[in-house]
Amino acid sequence: MIKSYKNLKVHQEAFSLAMDIFWRTRKFPKVEIYSLTSQIVRSSRSVSANISEGWGKRMYEAVFKQQLINALGSNTETQDWLDYALECKYLNKEEHSEFSKKNSQIGKMLTKLYQNWKSYE
Repeated sequence: MIKSYKNLKVHQEAFSLAMDIFWRTRKFPKVEIYSLTSQIVRSSRSVSANISEGWGKRMYEAVFKQQLINALGSNTETQDWLDYALECKYLNKEEHSEFSKKNSQIGKMLTKLYQNWKSYE
């Protein structure tokens, strides 16, 4: 039974990916600290943060669903930053592929939660 947003598999996966991205970006060039590094860390963290914020407002369907839409937007933004990191050669193809697969799976999970939000408990 889901008692907290922390019990949602999608939140767990989003949080885990955000932490993986955070630790990997520690190796990005210092020149990127206020641009690509900051952007990719913030967008990846925003996915789980929007899920948790939505959970806190879940008694209001429209608000909860809007937070899930925001999470989906941040998920897509994260993919764009991952693509930049690959093109800038800060990530190798294997890292990019691993992060992208996880990110895509999270997007699918968010879409399912959005579509079936009443039956997620």
